[in-house]
Amino acid sequence: MRKALSGSLFLFLIFSAHSLLAQQDFSKVEVHVQKVNGSVYMLTGAGGNVAICVSDNGVLMVDTEFPQMSEKIEAALQKLSDKPLRYVIDTHWHGDHVGGNANFRNRGALIIAQENVRRILASGTMRDGRKYEPAPPEALPQLTYEERATVYLDGEEVRLIHVPHAHTDGDTVVYFTNSHVLDLGDDYRTDGFPLVDEDNGGTVKGMIAALDGVMKEYPPDTKVIPGHGPDPMTVADIKSFADMLRDCRARVEKGIEQGKTLEQLKK
Repeated sequence: MRKALSGSLFLFLIFSAHSLLAQQDFSKVEVHVQKVNGSVYMLTGAGGNVAICVSDNGVLMVDTEFPQMSEKIEAALQKLSDKPLRYVIDTHWHGDHVGGNANFRNRGALIIAQENVRRILASGTMRDGRKYEPAPPEALPQLTYEERATVYLDGEEVRLIHVPHAHTDGDTVVYFTNSHVLDLGDDYRTDGFPLVDEDNGGTVKGMIAALDGVMKEYPPDTKVIPGHGPDPMTVADIKSFADMLRDCRARVEKGIEQGKTLEQLKK
């Protein structure tokens, strides 16, 4: 009962925003490019934010947004570099982050993800009462890892770290070691309340633990690309978000202990 109520409250708070997102007109969406630090850039468009790392011999991209955005993302890539896109890293399985996988794989990119991402995409899943059919083979990651992996893109060492049971159970935190930039996917966002995919291994407790781990391991001035939100942040900025999650979780637990209903908790 405790888990169901806390999950329902989180889903209720983000439902309206995500419903509006799914109904948007992609033809009117522009892709905005910002330099974050070193060789890393941040792209904002219709879905989750995209990280781009450029080098003399190729480009690495983190997440691919919706498939309808692929041509606009490709145009933005061409402005940053005339080198080929070599790697795509999926931070998790949700469609607003991996929807363009097939399009960029067809352009020659190698798709990399935590092993649970490929498992979910290959088998299909349920989420919030909705059935997701298996993804087509060309949209699946070609290379998976379990706990940690490293990609070397010329002078940039790109570390992939699995954070379990956070936003989902397939989350990847990406760290660009030379540029000192973190991409946290949807474990951190600045545009509103987070979504926790309990149907696929996500937990509020795990998300808090992931953020606490980031704040402990990386210097406060490390640049951070959020999963959603208009601007790059820093590790120091994460604290208020993590504290908000802790406070909300404590309020929900206290309400449950007091016997409050879901409707009372929403209010």
